[in-house]
Amino acid sequence: MSARYGDAARREFFGWQDAAACRGLPPETVFSRREKEALPALRACRRCPVRRPCEEAVAPAQSMFDGVSAGRLWRNGRPVPLRLLPAYLPEARA
Repeated sequence: MSARYGDAARREFFGWQDAAACRGLPPETVFSRREKEALPALRACRRCPVRRPCEEAVAPAQSMFDGVSAGRLWRNGRPVPLRLLPAYLPEARA
Protein backbone atom coordinates (compact mmCIF):
# COMPACT_ATOMS: atom_id res chain seq x y z
CA MET A 1 0.00 0.00 0.00
CA SER A 2 2.80 2.43 0.81
CA ALA A 3 4.35 1.73 -2.60
CA ARG A 4 1.12 2.84 -4.25
CA TYR A 5 1.03 6.00 -2.18
CA GLY A 6 4.64 6.68 -3.09
CA ASP A 7 3.88 6.31 -6.80
CA ALA A 8 0.83 8.54 -6.55
CA ALA A 9 2.71 11.20 -4.64
CA ARG A 10 5.54 11.09 -7.14
CA ARG A 11 3.10 11.44 -10.07
CA GLU A 12 1.40 14.37 -8.34
CA PHE A 13 4.70 16.17 -7.72
CA PHE A 14 6.49 15.30 -10.97
CA GLY A 15 3.52 14.72 -13.30
CA TRP A 16 4.14 18.11 -14.90
CA GLN A 17 7.23 16.62 -16.55
CA ASP A 18 5.04 14.75 -19.03
CA ALA A 19 3.82 18.12 -20.37
CA ALA A 20 7.23 19.83 -20.33
CA ALA A 21 8.34 21.22 -23.68
CA CYS A 22 11.91 20.07 -22.95
CA ARG A 23 10.83 16.46 -22.51
CA GLY A 24 12.97 14.33 -24.75
CA LEU A 25 15.88 16.76 -24.94
CA PRO A 26 19.25 15.27 -23.98
CA PRO A 27 20.22 15.74 -20.32
CA GLU A 28 23.44 17.47 -21.37
CA THR A 29 21.27 20.17 -22.98
CA VAL A 30 18.86 20.66 -20.08
CA PHE A 31 21.60 20.56 -17.45
CA SER A 32 24.18 22.59 -19.35
CA ARG A 33 25.96 25.40 -17.54
CA ARG A 34 26.64 27.22 -20.83
CA GLU A 35 24.09 29.26 -22.71
CA LYS A 36 25.08 28.08 -26.18
CA GLU A 37 24.64 24.41 -25.28
CA ALA A 38 21.41 25.18 -23.37
CA LEU A 39 19.74 27.07 -26.23
CA PRO A 40 17.45 24.20 -27.31
CA ALA A 41 16.12 23.93 -23.74
CA LEU A 42 15.75 27.70 -23.42
CA ARG A 43 13.83 27.75 -26.72
CA ALA A 44 11.56 24.97 -25.46
CA CYS A 45 10.82 26.98 -22.31
CA ARG A 46 9.42 29.80 -24.44
CA ARG A 47 6.44 27.58 -25.34
CA CYS A 48 6.29 25.44 -22.22
CA PRO A 49 2.96 25.21 -20.36
CA VAL A 50 4.54 24.04 -17.08
CA ARG A 51 7.18 26.66 -16.27
CA ARG A 52 5.83 27.41 -12.80
CA PRO A 53 5.64 23.75 -11.63
CA CYS A 54 9.12 23.22 -13.08
CA GLU A 55 10.59 26.04 -11.02
CA GLU A 56 8.70 24.94 -7.90
CA ALA A 57 9.92 21.34 -8.19
CA VAL A 58 13.50 22.18 -9.12
CA ALA A 59 13.82 25.12 -6.68
CA PRO A 60 16.98 26.24 -8.49
CA ALA A 61 17.99 28.96 -6.04
CA GLN A 62 17.66 26.65 -3.05
CA SER A 63 19.29 23.60 -4.63
CA MET A 64 22.39 25.15 -6.25
CA PHE A 65 20.93 23.92 -9.55
CA ASP A 66 22.88 23.97 -12.82
CA GLY A 67 20.85 23.96 -16.02
CA VAL A 68 17.60 25.27 -17.47
CA SER A 69 14.49 25.64 -15.35
CA ALA A 70 11.40 27.79 -15.92
CA GLY A 71 12.88 29.67 -18.85
CA ARG A 72 16.16 30.63 -17.21
CA LEU A 73 19.67 29.27 -17.22
CA TRP A 74 20.96 28.63 -13.71
CA ARG A 75 24.51 28.16 -12.50
CA ASN A 76 25.16 27.30 -8.86
CA GLY A 77 21.59 28.29 -8.03
CA ARG A 78 21.88 31.75 -9.57
CA PRO A 79 20.23 32.95 -12.79
CA VAL A 80 22.74 33.54 -15.58
CA PRO A 81 22.28 36.67 -17.71
CA LEU A 82 21.52 35.51 -21.25
CA ARG A 83 23.52 37.07 -24.05
CA LEU A 84 22.87 34.79 -27.04
CA LEU A 85 19.19 33.99 -26.70
CA PRO A 86 17.75 37.07 -28.50
CA ALA A 87 20.07 36.53 -31.44
CA TYR A 88 18.95 32.90 -31.80
CA LEU A 89 15.25 33.52 -31.27
CA PRO A 90 13.57 35.83 -33.79
CA GLU A 91 10.41 36.03 -31.62
CA ALA A 92 12.51 37.44 -28.76
CA ARG A 93 13.43 40.55 -30.77
CA ALA A 94 11.49 43.74 -30.18
